Amino acid sequence: MAGNQKSKAKAEQAKEAVGRAVGNERMTAEGRAEQTKGDARQAKEKGKDAFRH
Repeated sequence: MAGNQKSKAKAEQAKEAVGRAVGNERMTAEGRAEQTKGDARQAKEKGKDAFRH
């Protein structure tokens, strides 16, 4: 499950860059909002990994 959460975090973080690359302002704005969620998800997963090792 942790791998799935990590990949979901990366996808959330990438949406802003994709929106900017294609010139889609709405996707860029959504990406900024999702990036915050992705950052939080990634931090949570890194914390879990630290306790496992």
